[in-house]
Amino acid sequence: MSIFNKCFEFTRADEAIAMGIYPYFTPIQEVKGNRVIVDGKEMLMVGSNNYLGLLDHPEVMKAAQDAVEKYGVATCGSRFLNGTLDIHLELEERLAKFTGKEAALAFSTGFQTNQGIISTLVGKEDAVITDKMVHASIVDASRLSRGLVYSYKHNDMADLEKQLASLDDNTGRLIVVDGVFSMEGDLTDLPGVVELAKKYNSRVMVDDAHGIGVMGKNGRGTCEHFGVEDDIDLVMGTFSKSFASLGGFVAGEKKVISYIKHFARSMIFSASITPASVATVLATLAIIQNEPERREKLWSITKKMRTGFQAMGFKTGPTETPIIPLIIGTDELAFMLWKLIKDEGLFTNPVVYPAVPKGQALIRTSYSATHTDEQLERVLKIFEKCGKQLGIIQ
Repeated sequence: MSIFNKCFEFTRADEAIAMGIYPYFTPIQEVKGNRVIVDGKEMLMVGSNNYLGLLDHPEVMKAAQDAVEKYGVATCGSRFLNGTLDIHLELEERLAKFTGKEAALAFSTGFQTNQGIISTLVGKEDAVITDKMVHASIVDASRLSRGLVYSYKHNDMADLEKQLASLDDNTGRLIVVDGVFSMEGDLTDLPGVVELAKKYNSRVMVDDAHGIGVMGKNGRGTCEHFGVEDDIDLVMGTFSKSFASLGGFVAGEKKVISYIKHFARSMIFSASITPASVATVLATLAIIQNEPERREKLWSITKKMRTGFQAMGFKTGPTETPIIPLIIGTDELAFMLWKLIKDEGLFTNPVVYPAVPKGQALIRTSYSATHTDEQLERVLKIFEKCGKQLGIIQ
């Protein structure tokens, strides 16, 4: 039997393309703030993680351009060898200060960040315990580690305690959670996690990819939002959301960060973040710190859209963030709704199993601080029209 048999037997994508309801890998031809051009047609973007609207901020774009002029377009090497620029070190110093930790380390992607942290720290005598709904990068990183892997029911502290209590006292423990869960938009019960971590002598790592820049009075993320920053051992963040760039980082105790720096294969054997990407993060970090009104606007928009969808009869689940999912049910119905709203000029993201539980397919909408009232009203009207057409709402 050929190892390629599974490839030739996979036909779902081709079938969806033939039916005109394939929603993935859509080529965007041009970006103009919250507007994008797809197949020559302008669409309104409500599916991006550009939460603070910094994607095309003039200062940010100039910083990236200046970095290219000074350093070129790439480093052509890993951080371990010739790929460390002075701005990499500047970025790490500023991220450590921003998060209130001793040190920080930047990786080339968010996926590599989680892979590097977890697979490096969790050895064969250790255990990693995760929420069942954590990001795929955490799942894969846990598998790559040499330790025991446990997961507990989503946000269920009783089940987390059961997992922790089952471990031998001599087992090293790392609890890993998402600060904001990226599909449903809900928050992890960080105070509950912290309480159990103290009780069972465990370390805590928070993947705050969707929280940093958005959550907390100063935008420091979910840990700041819950007031538990000093109780969290490792904070992980990505640059592809609020920072409008590419890459990721981890912040924590200096000795721990140094260990990860010298043993994380996903960093040592990968080319470092490009100069333009680093400069972009430095510029957006300054805006996050100096312009809190962007977060205030984003939260006003979030409240408006969540209230509007719920008033129509859409189920939005437990979301508490600018990620507002519309829970549809079957994959087929979700794809049909996606196609209708696409034809009306909205760019959104349908999400199906295994990214969400079976029967809980959804349309994931997400918002930016730069969406206008006119654009938001248009979004609500289109969803109301298409939702009624399919009988999802009355």
